[in-house]
Amino acid sequence: MCFSATVNFAGSAALGAAGVATLAKVKHRRELLFAAMPLLFAIHQFTEGFVWLGLDGILSPSVAHNMGAAFMLYAQGLLPLLAPLSVLLFEPNAKSRRRMLPFVVLGGAVTLYILWALTAFPLQLYVEKNSIVYMNQATNNTIIALLYVIVTCGSLFFSRIRMMVAFGAANLAILLIVMAVKRYAFTSVWCAYAAVASAIILAYFWTSQEERPFHY
Repeated sequence: MCFSATVNFAGSAALGAAGVATLAKVKHRRELLFAAMPLLFAIHQFTEGFVWLGLDGILSPSVAHNMGAAFMLYAQGLLPLLAPLSVLLFEPNAKSRRRMLPFVVLGGAVTLYILWALTAFPLQLYVEKNSIVYMNQATNNTIIALLYVIVTCGSLFFSRIRMMVAFGAANLAILLIVMAVKRYAFTSVWCAYAAVASAIILAYFWTSQEERPFHY
């Protein structure tokens, strides 16, 4: 996230509380992965706090590198699969789940490629204009970026659940803004604002008590 470790840790605490509140409203095991997204983002932001501490010289450079690798593992390596899979599991019927299957398959392929890239090429970490830049030469290209957007945001637009579509629209809008304003620090900044947008998930779980669980 922008600015400092303090902002990351404070944001993580708020997201963690939202994540626990969301999980408390789960009524079916198929809802678990999607409901866990705010908590996963909280852990993700907590991890980046230690990247800041390492880059600021408060902790060792090895801490910054290791925590940066963990941050990238979730942001680039796991999220392309977890996002569409969580939507597929949540969808209320077989027909809508079939619509999600291509996104899950593509997300799995993107995940496998990025996991290979993260192990095959070195991670570069540095601060530019109050944001952390995460750089891997094999994932820093337009094709991978487009596929990443398709699997993390695209599946949400094909959901039968309005909240999913709203969450996808919020993330896509944030993504386009970040690409225009802070493309050099896209991984850090987009993940931070996507985490904030996960408040939509909390709102949905708290306002959909009567319609859930679906008849799976």
